[in-house]
Amino acid sequence: MSAETFENGTFVGRVWRPDVEGPALVVLRDGVLYDITSKETPTMRDLLERDDPAAFVRAQDGEALLSLEDLAEQSVEATGILTQFHFLAPCDLQAVKACGVTFARSMIERVIEEKAAGNPALALKIRERVTAIIGDSLRNLKAGSQEAAKVKAALIEENVWSQYLEVGIGPDAEVFSKAQVLSAVGWGASVGLHPISNWNNPEPEIVLAVDSSGRVKGATLGNDVNLRDVEGRSALLLGKAKDNNASAAIGPFIRLFDETYSIDDVRNADLDLMIKGEDGFELKGHSTMKEISRDPLDLVSQTIGTHHQYPDGFMLFMGTLFAPVEDRDVAGEGFTHKKSDVVTISNPELGSLTNTVRLSTECPPWTFGTAALMRNLAARGLL
Repeated sequence: MSAETFENGTFVGRVWRPDVEGPALVVLRDGVLYDITSKETPTMRDLLERDDPAAFVRAQDGEALLSLEDLAEQSVEATGILTQFHFLAPCDLQAVKACGVTFARSMIERVIEEKAAGNPALALKIRERVTAIIGDSLRNLKAGSQEAAKVKAALIEENVWSQYLEVGIGPDAEVFSKAQVLSAVGWGASVGLHPISNWNNPEPEIVLAVDSSGRVKGATLGNDVNLRDVEGRSALLLGKAKDNNASAAIGPFIRLFDETYSIDDVRNADLDLMIKGEDGFELKGHSTMKEISRDPLDLVSQTIGTHHQYPDGFMLFMGTLFAPVEDRDVAGEGFTHKKSDVVTISNPELGSLTNTVRLSTECPPWTFGTAALMRNLAARGLL
């Protein structure tokens, strides 16, 4: 991880401090991480609730901890090792939410998963049929528009309508809970696959940091680990497919909105993905926010409002264009993870998020929850 990536902008995050046996709120300056945890901002939630968190951070001196290079070296596979510094997910008390089926190309893959009932062997034939009917007709379609309603009627006639198309081009976005508070992992940690899954992939996404009033305060990177077979068997298995030990990775930092970075940069962001396997397999992928079917602020408003409040704010995964169809082992069955795959998601403005794939049962257990955080902060005189 190069400090040069973070020369411009305001980057804040969280690290585990072994000397205080708890998390620290940090800012990155000239390649060094400074602890800015205080009674004013004991948590990331408190920082993001400020009207101008970037200005507040710039006014803090902080305590120099270690270099970004040293932190990265100590963070690889260090989640759960409480005797050394390591990256944590940059959020703490925020809910972790996600929007799905927000890109036309990946929307078609969700339809294929449903029609295949989670069986990758059926995917190729179904993909050919669905693509022949739908083609590129969804690419520039505005979700919830009259044109989308007409396409819906036509697809119903062709008997290819799907619940995924309903949330993809209908008026209501899919919004679900991706992870429990404090359960997401950070840079360098293992990400977990539920052992019942045999068809899965990473999902490179931009994640918005939103305060309790619905104001977007910054953005970061995320891996919304996707179990294609489990979710494809039934939409009622979505919760089981999405929320497992270490199944959400976020980081490395939240880039706060300031004069150098705004929601328009999010709207125009490109993401690159690299998967490297111990078997020598490599797969490159790409996603671009320019092709999202719903504006990021529309996704925020569909998540928070008079219908639903988040007093501690939330992190919002916004979906991905990436849906791998390249065969890894068996012809026609596309891509699936193998244990020890190294996944790197990168963006020039946000840095890179690197994690190693394990089974969720093999990842370090999640033990540091909200009660532990409150006790730790209280013992440190921060509450």
